[in-house]
Amino acid sequence: MESTVAYSQQGRLRMSAATPAHSPLAPLRVRSYRFQWLVDLTTSWAFEMETIILAWYILVETRSVMLLTLFGSLQYLGTLLAPVFGVAGHRIGNKKTYCAMRMTYAALATVMMTLALTGVLTPLYVFIIAALMGMVRPSDLVLRYALVGETMPATQLMGATSISRTTQDSARVMGALAGAALVAWLGMGYTYIVITCFYFTSLMLSLQVSSKPAVAQPDAAHAPGAPHVSAWGDLRNGVAYVWTTPHLLAAMAVAFLVNLTAFPLTNGLLPYVAKEVYHTNQTGLGYLVASFAFGALMGSITLSRIGYKLPPARMMLIFCAVWYAMAMWFAQMPNAASGIPVLMLAGCAQSLSMVPLSAMLLRNTREGFRGHVMGLRMLMIYSLPVGLVTAGPLIGAFGFRLTATLYCVIGLVCTALIAWHWRAHVWRADAPANKR
Repeated sequence: MESTVAYSQQGRLRMSAATPAHSPLAPLRVRSYRFQWLVDLTTSWAFEMETIILAWYILVETRSVMLLTLFGSLQYLGTLLAPVFGVAGHRIGNKKTYCAMRMTYAALATVMMTLALTGVLTPLYVFIIAALMGMVRPSDLVLRYALVGETMPATQLMGATSISRTTQDSARVMGALAGAALVAWLGMGYTYIVITCFYFTSLMLSLQVSSKPAVAQPDAAHAPGAPHVSAWGDLRNGVAYVWTTPHLLAAMAVAFLVNLTAFPLTNGLLPYVAKEVYHTNQTGLGYLVASFAFGALMGSITLSRIGYKLPPARMMLIFCAVWYAMAMWFAQMPNAASGIPVLMLAGCAQSLSMVPLSAMLLRNTREGFRGHVMGLRMLMIYSLPVGLVTAGPLIGAFGFRLTATLYCVIGLVCTALIAWHWRAHVWRADAPANKR
């Protein structure tokens, strides 16, 4: 039987008691969440197809790892705006902001499709459109998780974030393979027709997603006679809230670290690994991307079933260390056949670390600050382009394997320091951040 969902007097969505508390598919009993899952799935497929096609195009056309890392960095250009998107969603409504972002994706994909079909596409145009997309795309997860926080009760947040994560992981499996296959079969222009259709489908579906009505200011500012807080003041309040909440600050430190030193190795630099280290083609790159994503998908599915039994903060730290160990192992593999299984393990560890991090943030954040906190969480992605750009000259000077090993050693040491410094808040079994 499908559960009923209604707003409480405080404006949050609640689930009826008929829904099993720990059913892996319980979040999908909520109509809005079902539509959001489909929206995020189609958007993620388009993201992954677009990324792998354009990254390979840049590498082939320019033959420069520096320009490849620059392209990867441009996709995160708007990371600094992520907290602003969180505030915007809080003030004008998460659904309106969510839909507007999908309209932007569809418009930019239409321009790229037109350029490719008319034969005038050049690397310069790709960089320009990637920069425009990069102003919006890094904030996408802010709105996804903010809507999840609105529509799901606390007991379902680990399951809901795990299922939401499958949209990204499955897209990295099938989207990467489909993108590589379609561009080889149809060419870039016709492949972009498919990508554009995905974006327009996600826009239409997003209109069916529910959202709590927008409010002007969080928490105490609702009180009668409270002074008006500007948007920038609202943002400062969110930053102060995170800065004075140890377990949130620890999570932000982990997010900054992995984007700086782990994601470049298992994401942005894979085109270089495929072409220059493993000497394979675009199809081989698709397999590498898909293998990491398949491992992450398995981790997300596992968490959707047993995640409620596990301490989120400890999971975040333990599997962050495992991720670095797998990435270091991957860097030593001599060919794609031996690298793919290790990359799967790295993907699984990444999911088992990052999903608990997101669930912990949603569960242990005051309701009025969820958008702010998730926006700041996305701000940590800004370290990814820094890591990519830094890796370019290091790879040129020392090679990929030595650079990857250096990144992983730094990551392992810093993970241990985070666990020690905030041990009372994220490592102790009785800490609120480890509440099951």
